[in-house]
Amino acid sequence: MAEIHRTTMAPTKLELLARWLPTRHWYSGAESPVLSKSGGFRLDDPAGEVGIELMVVTDASGAEPVAYLIPMTYRGARAEDLDHALIGTSEHGVLGLRWLYDATYDTVFIEQAALLLTGKATAQAQSTSNTPDLSVHVVPGDILWPAPGFRPTVIDTDTHTDIAFDSDRSTNAGAELIRVHRRLTTGPALQRDRSHVDALWSAADGSSSRGVFLSAP
Repeated sequence: MAEIHRTTMAPTKLELLARWLPTRHWYSGAESPVLSKSGGFRLDDPAGEVGIELMVVTDASGAEPVAYLIPMTYRGARAEDLDHALIGTSEHGVLGLRWLYDATYDTVFIEQAALLLTGKATAQAQSTSNTPDLSVHVVPGDILWPAPGFRPTVIDTDTHTDIAFDSDRSTNAGAELIRVHRRLTTGPALQRDRSHVDALWSAADGSSSRGVFLSAP
C-alpha cells in the first residue's frame, strides 16, 4: 500500500502540468492553463517503488471549464527509457527529488491498469493511505497480464490516449488495448459488457460528476 505524505512539492504538480498540458494533442485550452485539482484515485505498485496516480485537473482558461484525466507515475530516480514521457521533476518534502512521468508510457502503470480493468486490482483513495476508494466503479473484462518485457505503443487522439500492448494470451503484437479518456464527460455510460472504470470528479461549484476514466474498447 502506498503511504500518502502530508508535505510540499516544489514545483507543485499543477505547476508542472500547466507547462506540460499545452504540448499535448488532446489539450484544447489556452497556452497558459488555469488549473485546479478536481479528483482522481491511486493504484498500488506491488513492488512499492513507483507511485501511481490518476489525477483529474480542471482547466478554466477557455470559454468553458474542461476536466482532464492525467495518469502519472512518480519515481525516485530517472528512468532513461521514459525520458520522452517526462512531465517534470519536483522536490518532495519527505522523499526528495521525484521524477513525474506520463503514465501511459510506464509499464508499471499499464500492468496495474490492466489488472484494475480485469477486477484484480483495487483503486486506492487519492489522499488517504491504505484506503480503498469505494466510489470507483469497475465493470471487469478479460484483459490479461501484459507479456514479459512488453513495450507499449501509445497513440494520442483529440479526446483520448490508446495504449496497445502484448498480453500473455496472444502472439499478436499490440493485441490488447487500454483507452485513457483524457477529456472527461458525463455522457451515457458504456455498454455493460465493455470493461471500463468510472469515477467521480468535482466541478468548480462543488458539484460532483461521474464518467469513464479507463476502458477496453
